[in-house]
Amino acid sequence: MDDINKQVLTEKTIRLLQNNQYTFDVELESTKTEIKNWVEKFFNVKVKAMNSLRSTKKKRNRRIRIKKSVVDYKRMIITLQPGYSIPLFLNE
Repeated sequence: MDDINKQVLTEKTIRLLQNNQYTFDVELESTKTEIKNWVEKFFNVKVKAMNSLRSTKKKRNRRIRIKKSVVDYKRMIITLQPGYSIPLFLNE
């Protein structure tokens, strides 16, 4: 459970729920295999596919005008086999 930070609930991710896709923010060091194994064991579901993305923040130094990209978080979109579901978390 330490690798998954929170379940993401936005307008887009709520639309993805119709396709049996769930979105989680995870630790930057986590791999797809680790998250897949954990989700299958903890929620007792079968994972069909997984997509990941790393969001970046851009920082700019005004004097030199150099832009740097800093990785902010890693997000996983997990697609489940038909007939399986994950309960929604309440984010606080």
